[in-house]
This record gives sequence, structure tokens and C-alpha cells, in this order.
Amino acid sequence: MRNTHVFLLLFFLFLFVNPLQAQQIYLENKIIPKNIENEALRALEYFPKLYDTPIEFKFKKKIKKATMQAQPKIGSLLNRKENRKYVIYLSESIQIDDEDFTISDIPSDVLVGWICHELGHIMDYQERSNLGMIIFGAKYLFSSKSIKRVERTADMHAISQGTGEYILKKKNFILENPLISETYKERIRKLYISPDEVMSLLSEERIEDDYKFLEASSN
Repeated sequence: MRNTHVFLLLFFLFLFVNPLQAQQIYLENKIIPKNIENEALRALEYFPKLYDTPIEFKFKKKIKKATMQAQPKIGSLLNRKENRKYVIYLSESIQIDDEDFTISDIPSDVLVGWICHELGHIMDYQERSNLGMIIFGAKYLFSSKSIKRVERTADMHAISQGTGEYILKKKNFILENPLISETYKERIRKLYISPDEVMSLLSEERIEDDYKFLEASSN
């Protein structure tokens, strides 16, 4: 009997001290193509708030001006925000200027970083009402200032979940790639958190304060 009590005590201490490990990614509502399954699951492990969220990863022939794109499924916008379903589109062919890439050309850790950024978008969407999502979409289409705020917020959501190293690898892959033009790199520098900012957030442990600031500015 005493051994049983000790076991129960240790079990509850485990749940209390380390609650995230006690949770499991709910795979029944995740649709993931086999060729990115490893990277998608590695990314999802860092996002316990999305463990129960229905997410489909889906390839498209091409996505204009993007490698990946996260958005709510249109039909689910009629539901309450906590019941929405999401899709992350991945471009089969990635064209940056005159260079063509495919998902298989992207190193595994870089791909994880890309997916983490898109999961950061979904975390952002979960906080918005249906009307808020409509307003958000309109601003994103017509305001470069809004695009910058949205992309930086997605980065901050991802970094806040402990994925800073993956986000950094993704950024360095783009910014240090000799096949990618300075024009495209400058767009990345303008709209997204810089590698130096990521390093600063990680080394100075400023993530919580900066994250709260971005959350407030996005409302």
C-alpha cells in the first residue's frame, strides 16, 4: 500500500512540474503528408495549445509570394473560434526571383522552422473573433504595416514556444543563401524579426515582455 501511495505522489508531481509532457498531440485531427511528417510533428511538439486543434497540411502547386500559408478553413469561420479548423498550405514549387526550389531542397531543421512560423500564425488566429479575422484579412491585403505586424507576431508566438533556434535557422537559410537576391532578402529583413533580434531575445530572456507587447499592439 505504501508503495502505491509513493507511486501516486510521484505521478502527480510529474504532472504538476512537467505538464506539457503529459499531453499528447491529437493525431486524429491532423492531416500530414508523409514526406513532411517528421518535420511537422517535431514542430507541433512545441505548441501544446495546438495539440487538439484540427490542422491539415496540404501541398499546392504554387503559392504566390510565399512558401507556406496558414489560414482558417473557410467553412469553419462559421463556428466559434475555439472550434475552427485550419490548413497550412505548402508550395510544391518555390520560386524566389529566378530560382526554383522544392520542399526537398530545404534542410530538415529549416523546414521545421518554417512550419513553426505558420503554427505561430495559427496561435494568433485563435485569439481573434470571426469578425476580427475578416478585418485582419482586409488589413493584410492592403497594408504593408499590418503585414509586418502580423509576420512579426507569428515569429514571436513561435519563439515564445521555444522554437527560436529553428526560426533562426530558417532566417539564416534565406539571408545567407547566395542563390537568393538582395531584393527578396531585403523584403524579409523589412517584414520579419531579424536573426539578431532572435538571438537577443534568446540570450537576454526578453521573450515574455516583447511577446506581451506584440500581443497588445496586434489587438
